[in-house]
Amino acid sequence: MAGQRAQWKGFIKFGEVSAGVALYTAASTSDRMTFNTINKATGNRVNRVFIDSETEEPVPKEAQTKGFEIENGQYIIIDPEEVAATIPESNKTLEIEAFIPCSDVDDVYFDKPYYLTPDRMGSDAFAALRDGMRKSKVAAIARTVLFRRMRTVLIRPHGKGLIATTLNYDYEVRSSQKAFEDMPKMKIEGELLDLAKHIISTKKGDFDPAAFDDRYEAALEEMVKAKIDGKALPKRKKVEVSAPSDLLAALRESAGLMKAAAGEKPKRTAANANTGVGRGRAAGTAAKAASSKTTPQRKAG
Repeated sequence: MAGQRAQWKGFIKFGEVSAGVALYTAASTSDRMTFNTINKATGNRVNRVFIDSETEEPVPKEAQTKGFEIENGQYIIIDPEEVAATIPESNKTLEIEAFIPCSDVDDVYFDKPYYLTPDRMGSDAFAALRDGMRKSKVAAIARTVLFRRMRTVLIRPHGKGLIATTLNYDYEVRSSQKAFEDMPKMKIEGELLDLAKHIISTKKGDFDPAAFDDRYEAALEEMVKAKIDGKALPKRKKVEVSAPSDLLAALRESAGLMKAAAGEKPKRTAANANTGVGRGRAAGTAAKAASSKTTPQRKAG
């Protein structure tokens, strides 16, 4: 991928066939607006300092180490070299252990997505794997050492390449039964259910990621611009939550509005990460506004 540095390079192996591959980050938060922590009294940036919990004295980096708490206030000291020794050795190979139906893995196990591309040599083997998986409608489960940890990876065909999604371990995923155990048993039927189904049917469409803006990021940009220009800050709109007694009336009203607008449904396109257009930093507009001022401004983020 031009202009982007590979996060990992190695081989993907299926059966006795291997192909060189490179792993690239598929999603990043680097374009989000960020802020520095500032001292209100001086306007200066604040630096992070680690403090001893008992002596309240600063602890320099060279005096810091790891520790595991065995009981309240009692720790086993762990040397960084001991931690390093537990990191599994990497053979730089994504070894496919099984091919499974794409729907077999619940997306609650999904961690982070990466683009997997051929790395010069082995392009034919890579393409054979990709096209074979696509024709068979399967995904692959593989394991390797990524970023100093043994990771399980779900690999799926995507465009001209593959997407490798690292998976959470079972112990990392919390039980849905525990999450929903306090919910009362409810059975909705009659007009209430019919109205809900009607609203759903009139709002059917396709997912287009470009149609959904990050409203929080846009609001931050608007706020920073307002402060730079000395304007009043935008006010948050109050959200009205429907009371249970008003639910049926609200559904009736929604169904009427949906029915009236049914002939004006906007066209949407299917989601495809390959067609996404890169966006500039959200703070860009604010930065331009700041640079146009004649009076120097203190950097906010």
